[in-house]
Amino acid sequence: MNIIRRRGWEIPEGQVTPERFFLSRRALLAGGVGALTLGYAGAQRLSDVEKLPDPTADLYPAKANTTYPVDRPLTEEKIATTYNNFYEFGGDKYISERAQALKIRPWIVKIDGMVEKPFEIGIDDLIRKMPLEERVYRLRCVEAWSMTIPWTGFPVAKLVELAKPLSSAKYLQMETFKDASMAPGQRQTWYPWPYTEGLTIAEAGNDLAFLVTGVYGKPAPRQNGAPIRLAVPWKYGFKSVKSIVRFHFTDKRPKSYWESLQAREYGFWANVNPKVDHPRWSQATEEVIGAGGKRVPTLLFNGYGEWVADLYKGLENERLYA
Repeated sequence: MNIIRRRGWEIPEGQVTPERFFLSRRALLAGGVGALTLGYAGAQRLSDVEKLPDPTADLYPAKANTTYPVDRPLTEEKIATTYNNFYEFGGDKYISERAQALKIRPWIVKIDGMVEKPFEIGIDDLIRKMPLEERVYRLRCVEAWSMTIPWTGFPVAKLVELAKPLSSAKYLQMETFKDASMAPGQRQTWYPWPYTEGLTIAEAGNDLAFLVTGVYGKPAPRQNGAPIRLAVPWKYGFKSVKSIVRFHFTDKRPKSYWESLQAREYGFWANVNPKVDHPRWSQATEEVIGAGGKRVPTLLFNGYGEWVADLYKGLENERLYA
């Protein structure tokens, strides 16, 4: 008879920590407690964290949602991930290498303001709570260029449902990170950091409003707004705030980053309209990035009017298209 005698240090296999939790814990220690240990060893641990696999990589690619068809070819992934606006890392379009300085684990999201109970949640826990899906959206920049991108994420409405806002909340304000040690653009103190944007609760509840965690069937890279960003395809691209750390519910209309800088040119609503020019250029057409300089007519609400136009009934006196 073979008698198995367990040693004191042995534990049952069923109690082994799953790999994804182990990796998340390593990231937390390296970014928090590990960071307290100065010198080469601490720096090495931080470097190792950046090489760890994304703890949610197993969720990609997600099932496609084809509710919102797009009649344009996808922008080539290499172009969409190297031609980016991200003012935290510079004012030009070629910030993809600089953006790798952004540490995206650990990443804590705060949900507060007019909610039943404010709370914080780790990004990996948040992502795993949500029904991820892939949606192809047109992206129209206020600078009169466009792309077509397959985003992975979940409706903002699901975040609102999780947050349980009070009935008195009228707006959802979103903020990006603020850490000038990672983001050289934030050392320019004349800019109103952190980057802030906002939607009405009605806009946030529209099914098109999307929180992005992935792109091209993979977790989103830093330059595209990892680990979580907004995509509102009927609005100009500057509304789609990147690398969000806070969702704040309020009864006061948020003043966004670009509105704070130049309200005449960049308003709160920022809905796409080819008939309302930017003060410095026409919005009638747009350059399709990656298509050899091809220009196409711009569509009202970027072509999504049938799903969002009703949001603005009774608001005709508002400055909806800037």
